Order: sequence, then structure tokens, then C-alpha cells
Amino acid sequence: MSTVARPEAETYATHEVRNQVPPLEGRNLFLDHTALVEGLAREGGGWAHERAVEVGAFWGGEPLAWGEQANGNPPLLHTHDRFGNRLDAVEFHPAWHQLMARGVHDEMHALPWNDPQPGAQVARAAIYMSGTQADAGFGCPITMTFAAVPALRATQSIADEWIPRLTARGYDGALKPASEKPGAICGMAMTEKQGGSDVRANTTVATPLNGGGEGAEYQLVGHKWFCSAPMSDLFLVLAQTDEGLSCFAVPRFLPDGTKNEGFQLQRLKDKLGNKSNASSEVEFKGAWGQMLGEPGRGVPTIIEMVGHTRLDCVMGGAGGMRTAVSLATWHAMHRAAFGKTLIDQPLMRNVLADLAVESEAATALTLRLCRAYDEAAAGDERADLFKRLATAVAKYHVCKRVPNHAFEALECLGGNGYVEASGMPRLYREAPLCSIWEGSGNVMALDVLRALARSPESLDVFLEELDAATGQDTRYDAYVQTVRGEFSRPAELEHRARLVVEEMALALQASQLLRHAPAAVADAFVATRLAGDGGMHYGTLPPGTNVDAILDRHAPVAAA
Repeated sequence: MSTVARPEAETYATHEVRNQVPPLEGRNLFLDHTALVEGLAREGGGWAHERAVEVGAFWGGEPLAWGEQANGNPPLLHTHDRFGNRLDAVEFHPAWHQLMARGVHDEMHALPWNDPQPGAQVARAAIYMSGTQADAGFGCPITMTFAAVPALRATQSIADEWIPRLTARGYDGALKPASEKPGAICGMAMTEKQGGSDVRANTTVATPLNGGGEGAEYQLVGHKWFCSAPMSDLFLVLAQTDEGLSCFAVPRFLPDGTKNEGFQLQRLKDKLGNKSNASSEVEFKGAWGQMLGEPGRGVPTIIEMVGHTRLDCVMGGAGGMRTAVSLATWHAMHRAAFGKTLIDQPLMRNVLADLAVESEAATALTLRLCRAYDEAAAGDERADLFKRLATAVAKYHVCKRVPNHAFEALECLGGNGYVEASGMPRLYREAPLCSIWEGSGNVMALDVLRALARSPESLDVFLEELDAATGQDTRYDAYVQTVRGEFSRPAELEHRARLVVEEMALALQASQLLRHAPAAVADAFVATRLAGDGGMHYGTLPPGTNVDAILDRHAPVAAA
């Protein structure tokens, strides 16, 4: 019996890499997001176009690797040094500091405060939504720092000291006094283990050291179950005083440069996602702080901060959707199955187009909200009413849509999407955060009712926004009438709050798409979200949908 000799290479050629998707890198995260480019110009931020182009190009390059590194190497807490002294330091991977430094350099944390011209909030959104596609985790301290500025204005002496630091374009993550840094970062500590969202159940107590009152020094004793960005230089904290729940500015270092020893980190939270960022429990054992705002007015003092952080939750949700659409579409463009590229399979095209429609609706609503913030800052009272109500509506709905959107995008990659290296598991784990942070579903639905009760005229302003799109689609017009009818049964509103807020959000998104998006996008949204021509899941766009136009509009573009 004879054998046939074969070359060694042929004998062992069992592994050939074929039909694999090339890396999606070297992108301009702004320019290939058409809905964002158009929205920037439409909503008043067109003056920042070139800046957004530059930022988009940068964040679509090396920072994508920074995001992977920062999430693969989560922060570590060091409560003591090797000699037994309290340290309360959070150690981060160098990639985290690179993300933070560049985010601060690009003024994601401060652009509207540093350059308060019309459209500044919209311009910031374009920059923020590009940068946080590299990593969502660093968006937390960026957002906290940004949102703290309106709250700090409640007390001029504290504002004069801290706002210049928080709006500076320099970053230093070292544990040292803010006076020795080129800029500072702000965190927040409100919730406690026994109360959660019910901050009025807080038990942390603040005792005056020099008479008390606004701007005075206090000593804080208590705990916080969630402290956002525990490595920050300053924290806004709620604590009880004789006058009631009050707000305090608590620095990591005292004015004389020594450590605020009463501020002690207990442990870092082991979270579902958001791994690059630190969240902690903190104990106040006589921590030094200053009262911010009036005694007993802690919630009203901090409410402007909460409003801006909720805006960023909507923004972050929209940015996450764009990332999901990009990754899923890119995979489908380069992966073949059953004799065709996935992007050429009719059912896959339906899924991808549906995901893209959802993403565009979220982006359009985000930028419209940002314009309202710009107009309100300029003194427009009706814009102020709109932003208060519409922020709560959008925070509820957009953020709730993100997790299933991320899952459906992950599924487009099949088994490859379930593997960490694809980036989809990180995106999926991150997805629920924006819905939970700063008020989960029930809190936001009830907040909509609270806004309507306190300012009934805000409903008129909201409905005017919807009416601006009437006459273009009979299905939309009928849906708006449904929304109006919901408020004819006030006794049922609390029980039906989730459904009512969802309907408000869908109508608001449709109004933006009908007025500003291509007909293919608007028609697909109205047909499936308002008229019931779609199913419960993504990928159920009805026959006749111009899928080609939608996909062409949302396809990502990598470097040649």
C-alpha cells in the first residue's frame, strides 16, 4: 500500500480566515452620522460644524482603543496607604485619564458655560455624542461636572471659587488639591440605602460650624449608597439640617490644602456595565462642606443639575443607538451568508433600517431638547416650560428603548456579537444605565405628571410643538388627537402614566421626523410606532418602506 506525499503546508492548511468583517476604525463619528450633522445646523449649532468635524475625526481613531482598555481594566479603590493612613484614592488605567483629558479639552463638560452663544447646547451635543461612542463610562464625570454649574450659581461665593475650575479645559486625575490642578471635576452624592430615589428619606445630618446658613461651614455625618464619580474634586451632597433637606458643596481637600478626612470611600460598586467608571459608597465622618443655596431648599437647589444630567441621559442613549446601528450595519455590509452579503438579505435590511429609524428619532429629539435649553437660557419662558416637560418625557422613553435596541443590534452579528471582542456585549451592558441613572421609569413618568401639575401651561406648549407637524400625515394627526384625549381623564393619569408618557414621546419624535427627516424615515416611524403597522420587535417595517434610502443614510464609513 503506497501513500501520496503532500507538501507540509497543504497537509496542515486547516485554518483560513475568510468571510470575516474588517475592523470599523478610522471613522469620523460626526460626519458619518448624517442625522447629527443635519440637526446641528437645523437647531442652531451650525457655527460649530468645523469643530464637530475635528472632534468626530479624533474620537473615531485612537480613543476607540482607549475605551476598550479602560473597560478591560476597571478602577481600583485604595482606602489606605501601606502605612495604614486613610487614602481614599481610586486608581484608574491610563486610558481612562486619556479619555477624561481629551473630553475636557473638547469642552464636553463646559462648552455652553464657556461660550454661551445661541446653539451652544446643540454644539455640545454633537461633540458629546461623538466622544462617548468611544466609551460611555467617562461621560458620567463629564456630565456631573457640566451639570453642577447651574446648581453652584445658587451661592455666589461658592460659584466664584469652583465654576472657573470646573469649566477649565485642563485635567489632572491626581489626588491633590484642586488649587494645584489645571481644572477640576465634580461628582454627586444624593441617594442612601434606605431611600434610593426618595431623597427626602435621607438620614445624613449636617451640623453648622459657624452659625449656619447659605455659604456657611457644616460638618456632615452619614452615608451615601451611590456616589457618582468618587474620584472628583468636589461633590454636591444632600443632608438634613434643622430647616430640612439642604444641599452642600463638599470638596476632597479643605481650603488649607489638607485632605477632607471625613470623606471616606467604603467600596466601589460592582456594576452590570459602565466598568471604566467608578461608582462608590461613601461615609461622611465629620466631612467639611459649605451650604449651597438656602437652608431646607436642597432639592430645588440641585434640581437644575438633575435636569441637565437627565438631558445627558437622553443624549447618551441616542449616542449608544448610533453606535449599535454602526456596528450592526458594518457587520452586515461585510459578512456573507446563504449566498448573499447580509446587507443584501431582505429581512436583515428590514431589521437594520428599523434600528436606524429608532436611532434617528432619538437623535432628532435630543437636538430639539438642546435647542430648548439654549432658548430657555436666553430668557424664552415657553422654551423653559417645554424643556422641563419634554426632558422628562424623553428621558423616560428614549432611555427605555436603548436596551432592546442594543440587543437587536447584537443579534445582527449572531454568535460573533456575543463575543466581547465585537464590542457589542459592552454596549449591551451599558444600555440600561441611562434609564436607571437620575430617575428610573416610574420616577420619570411621575415627574411628567408633576411638571404638568406645577405648570399646566407646559402642556399647551408641548401640544403646540406637536401641532407644528400636523397636516402632513393623517396617521400622525389622529395620534396627536389620542394624546390630547389622554388628559381628559385626570383621575386615571397616575395609573396610566407610563402609557401616556410613551404616547407623548412617540408623538414628539414623529413631529421632529415629519418636519425634518427624509420621507422614508418619517413614514417608517409613523407607520410602525404610531399606526400599528409594525410588530413588537425590530425588523417589522411594512412592505413599501424605502429601506434603501434609510440604510444609505445611516451606513458608517471607515477609513480607506
